[in-house]
Amino acid sequence: MRFGVDEAGKGPVLGSMFAAAVLADPDALPGDVGDSKTVAPARRVKMADEIRTAADRVAVAEITVEEIDDEETDMNTLTVEAHARALSKLLAGRDTGTEVSGFVDAGDTNAVRFGQRLRERLDADVDLRAEHEADATYRIVGAASVIAKVARDAHVRALSAKYGDVGSGYPSDPATRTFLDDYVETYGELPACARESWQTSKDALAAAAQASLDAFE
Repeated sequence: MRFGVDEAGKGPVLGSMFAAAVLADPDALPGDVGDSKTVAPARRVKMADEIRTAADRVAVAEITVEEIDDEETDMNTLTVEAHARALSKLLAGRDTGTEVSGFVDAGDTNAVRFGQRLRERLDADVDLRAEHEADATYRIVGAASVIAKVARDAHVRALSAKYGDVGSGYPSDPATRTFLDDYVETYGELPACARESWQTSKDALAAAAQASLDAFE
């Protein structure tokens, strides 16, 4: 039995990051499974259901905005933490008589270092290998990529239901930047869903402050 782990939402300025772990026979997974970025949104949702049906176990972990903004950590460490939480949940309570091994998508420029940090974070010795672009190389990691992305997409939809259109949550998305700028202009502060430590958030606050000074003058 193989497991795969990947995350979604590492780079957005809005909302949480999610990691997913999937334990399955790779041959039982959907034939078109792969890197979630290459799968159309509607297909991703359906594929996630198919993966859950085919898999022995699926687990999802969330890293919140508050954790991301903690000055005592960084995104590489939090990505290790996300993978560890998802994989720990996946392996808890499993049949210990069945040997498992797997692959994780390396969330660090040094894949070997990422794998070592993940092993150190886990409670038990786990046979795993971290590789860059593992979601495109291994079907089982592609499955985890899809599950994580669908969880992240659902999270963003919930944010839009609460705040109005927030776009994708990525700094490069004009809809996201417009949402942030308008929110700060209206309320004088960032929304709770924003990562305060991101430069995009700081830019929105600075722009609003400058606009206030210009109006005062």
